[in-house]
Amino acid sequence: MKSIPGTIVATLFALFTLSACSQPEDMDTLVDAQWLKAHINDPDLVILDASVTVRPDPDTGYRLINGSIAFEEGHIPGAAFADLMGDLSDPDSDLQFAVPAPEQFAAAMGALGVGDDTRLVSYDTSAQQWAARVWWMLRWIGFDNVALLDGGLNAWQAAGGELESGQASPTTRSLSVNLRPDLIVERDEMRAAVGNDDISIIDSLSEAQYRGDIQMYARPGHIPGASNVPSMSAVGEDGRFKSQQELDAMFEGDRDQRAITYCGGGIAASSNAFVMHRLGFTDIAVYTASLQEWAVDPENPMVVSPQAEE
Repeated sequence: MKSIPGTIVATLFALFTLSACSQPEDMDTLVDAQWLKAHINDPDLVILDASVTVRPDPDTGYRLINGSIAFEEGHIPGAAFADLMGDLSDPDSDLQFAVPAPEQFAAAMGALGVGDDTRLVSYDTSAQQWAARVWWMLRWIGFDNVALLDGGLNAWQAAGGELESGQASPTTRSLSVNLRPDLIVERDEMRAAVGNDDISIIDSLSEAQYRGDIQMYARPGHIPGASNVPSMSAVGEDGRFKSQQELDAMFEGDRDQRAITYCGGGIAASSNAFVMHRLGFTDIAVYTASLQEWAVDPENPMVVSPQAEE
């Protein structure tokens, strides 16, 4: 039996090693600033800032400001800006933050450097809700190697992390689409869920909006049968997610039951979906159009609480 020449063995070993190294290392869905500091220079790691600023408005209740200007003023080194008000929304829809076609979203993420063999950390400057929207849409097209930075930019700075300014120049990559259509709910499925005891509905807005004391959409109140878990209640004063024990107490019910989260435009609902995923819920969907679509049509039922009716 002839022996294999050493040069061939060395070549095969090198190819095997290269192949192994090209596979992205799995990571948790939530990482802290210390983890990011340790991995920030990993060649397969992509960092995205998904920030949108919310400002009070006397006429509409709130005003949304694209986070691109703040990004250029200061962001985590190496990060690119994920524009949820632009490239990552459907340009042909009248709804804010409408989900784009899967291929359009994958191409936009690829232009930001996200590819099949990369890992991604998504962050924002508020309570991780915008970052969670990016996380959820990526899961929708079949990309799972994505995490949120717990506490976002504030936590990074609190840990002594440096910032850089200016625009980003990410390397374009190819991102495949392996769609999971059950992760996003359209209006007809939402209608069918109302009154269905096999589906739990979670309103992710504030308690006052849920009751109908504050009206920010075409009609006040909530979808019948929905329980209220304000997404902001999942975050502590430091901007980080609360402990698993605290979060477990907030989200009750069968972990294997179909659950649909909604809010005003699918942002807070994505944050709740992220928390529920980490708690072990196995069948979660987001009604991405949420009340900005639902409340406009009088055929879609809504209720207010007794407190709001008095």
